[in-house]
Amino acid sequence: MDLNCNWNRKYTTIAMYSFIVIASSILFFLVMSGLDNFTRVLAGYLSALYPFIYGFVIAYLVNFLLNFFKKQLGKIPSMKKIKEPWFHILSLFLAYLVSSFFVYLFLAFIFPQLVASITGLVRNIPEYVRSTTEYIKYLSDDILLPSEVVNFINKRLDELAVFISNVAEDLVPIALSFLRNTALSVWNVFLGIIISIYLLAEKEQFISLAKKLNYSVFSVKNADKVLEILRRSQIIFSRFLGGKILDSLIIGLLAFIILTIVDMPYTLLVTFIITVTNIIPFFGPFIGAVPSVIIIFFESPIMAFWFLIIIFILQQLDGNVIGPKILGDSLGISSFWILFAILIGGKFFGFIGLIIGVPLFVLIYSIIKEIVEARLKAKGLPVETKDYLDK
Repeated sequence: MDLNCNWNRKYTTIAMYSFIVIASSILFFLVMSGLDNFTRVLAGYLSALYPFIYGFVIAYLVNFLLNFFKKQLGKIPSMKKIKEPWFHILSLFLAYLVSSFFVYLFLAFIFPQLVASITGLVRNIPEYVRSTTEYIKYLSDDILLPSEVVNFINKRLDELAVFISNVAEDLVPIALSFLRNTALSVWNVFLGIIISIYLLAEKEQFISLAKKLNYSVFSVKNADKVLEILRRSQIIFSRFLGGKILDSLIIGLLAFIILTIVDMPYTLLVTFIITVTNIIPFFGPFIGAVPSVIIIFFESPIMAFWFLIIIFILQQLDGNVIGPKILGDSLGISSFWILFAILIGGKFFGFIGLIIGVPLFVLIYSIIKEIVEARLKAKGLPVETKDYLDK
């Protein structure tokens, strides 16, 4: 009787696992066959989580200032008499006060000029297209070009003129859609700020709750391993993102000073593009330089040439002096793996993937390296890669 029960239990288990595997395979096939619809529906549901995503990102960034103020205030003898909850609230207040001051500076001084620069650029696009067309026609008359080349250029210019005309006709609905999306984003950011305050105000409680859940789900050994991986993630992401943001701000400030001195067209707009794209490793300077050169070229081809020289010098300074001083050896991987991480991250996660792809890959790389080295040690084999050159 017991033998039959064990036999039935065994086959029941096999049947359940088989059903799960088959059902998962069918579900995976259905998802992949209609991936566009699936991602569209998933994005619709995830949109409800946008305020929490914004809140987490804002809390993560403000947490740098929170830790800074906690560390600095802790050095003041009189502050040691304040109880921990009030000390935390004071540090949190100062962190958001400084963050609000930076946002105010951006909105009061930088954002209006950015809008003016973009508006002026858009207003001048038809004139740029007209002058470029006339210049190319002048070159085609002055320089003997094959008729096929002339026809090809004229056709592309006509298509560009039609495109600009269509955009101008659809400008009202595009502007309304932009305003609607902007208003929705502003509302989500506002909710995100409130959520971030709650997250940081009760940071220790949320961390303790996460640890409690972790130890309830996993064994003590595995739970300790999860915490160790999370600590490693925090170190990698904080060092990389904090370092890249500081590095980009320094490069942006230097670019603004130099471009202002040489009276470069659209100085503030170009500086903003350079500062934002410089956060992206490896490709950042190229991504920022291409649109900037195009914008400046329409205004002055000579200034566009000088801009390329200035950007080249700044990127050499950044890559050889400023970057290594700030980031140090925080990555610990070769340039090949940095390139690999950026391409894969950008493919799957877009612009955000270009930024977080490298630290995410460093984390995965460190975990795989740890597992491989542990297995090699268990087999009594060397862990250094150079020891396998002759094997």
